[in-house]
Amino acid sequence: MNYIMGIESTAHTFAVGIVNENFEILADIRYIYRPRRSMGIEPREAAEHHSKIAAKAVKEALSTAKISLEDISAIAYSYGPGLGPCLRIGATISIFLAAYYDIPLYPVHHGLGHVELACQLLGINDPMVVLVSGGHTAILGFSEGRWRVYGETLDITLGNLLDSFAREAGIPFPGGPKIEEIARKGKRYIEMPYAVKGNNIVYSGLLTYAIDMLRKYPLEDVCYSLQETAFSALVEACERALVQLKKRDIIIAGGVAPNNRLLEMMKKMGEQHMVGVHRLESRYNPDNGIQIAIVGLLYYKSGYPPTEPSKAIIKQRVRIEREEVPWRKC
Repeated sequence: MNYIMGIESTAHTFAVGIVNENFEILADIRYIYRPRRSMGIEPREAAEHHSKIAAKAVKEALSTAKISLEDISAIAYSYGPGLGPCLRIGATISIFLAAYYDIPLYPVHHGLGHVELACQLLGINDPMVVLVSGGHTAILGFSEGRWRVYGETLDITLGNLLDSFAREAGIPFPGGPKIEEIARKGKRYIEMPYAVKGNNIVYSGLLTYAIDMLRKYPLEDVCYSLQETAFSALVEACERALVQLKKRDIIIAGGVAPNNRLLEMMKKMGEQHMVGVHRLESRYNPDNGIQIAIVGLLYYKSGYPPTEPSKAIIKQRVRIEREEVPWRKC
C-alpha cells in the first residue's frame, strides 16, 4: 500500500494530511495561527507558530494514520502561492524528510490542491471551478493539460475583501464567517460600487466604499450590502464564463466556499442553465494537508517525476495555469 503525506503552510494554517493510494484519508492534522484581535496575518509571527508545531504535527499525523515515515511513498508540500516565511517552514521540513528518508518529493500549487481535492471527493471530473479564498478568486476550466483561468479578480481577492473589511469594522479574524452572520440581520441594501469587466471582477473600490459606509449606516446593513454586491459581481462573471465553457457542473472551492449566501446565489444562476452547483463539506474548504496530499498522490500515480530535494523551491506568487496536470486527459 502506498501512502502520501501532504504538508500545507501557505498562510495561517500548518497542516499535515496522509492519504493512501485509494484516496482514503488517514490523517488530517491542522494547527492554526490566530493573529491578534483586529489584525491580519503577520507572516513572521505565523511562521514562528508553524516552526514550533511542525514536528508535533508530523508525528501526530503518522500516529493517527498508524504508520511510520518509512511507510511513506511520497511527500508533497505547498510551494506557493502564499506568504514567504510560512511557505519556507513547510518546504524546509518536507525537504529534510525527503532527503533524510530518501522519499520522492512533489511541490504542489496551493490552489491546485483546493481544486483537485474538490473534484476527487465530489466525484466530478470536468467542472467549472470557482476558486474563492484569501489568495484566489478565479473561474477555472480544464483544457489541454492545465486548469485555465476564464475569469478572475483584477485586484484583491474575495477573501481579502472580506477580511480587510472585517479588520476595519473591528470584526475578529477570520472575518468572512462573522460577516455572513451579521449580514443575515441586515434589512437595508446600500448601493455600492459594482465592477465587472467581461469575466473579471474588481473589488478594491467596493472595499473602500464599504469602509466609508461604516460611519453612516448600521454594521448589519453594510455587511449585507457588501456581501450582496461582491457575490452578485462574481456570479455575473461566472455566468458569462459558464456560457463560454458549456460545463454541466460548477464547484465552489476554497476558504470562502462555506458561505451559504454565495452558494444560494450561485445555485439560482445554475438552475437557469440547468447546471449543478456543488461544494465540499465545510471542513475541507479551509486550507488543509489533505488537499496537498491528494495532488501529491495524483502526481505519484501518474508517474510524474519528483523533484530533487536540492532543487525544491517556494514561490510567493505563481499562477495556477502554469501547473502541468498529467493525470487529466480531457
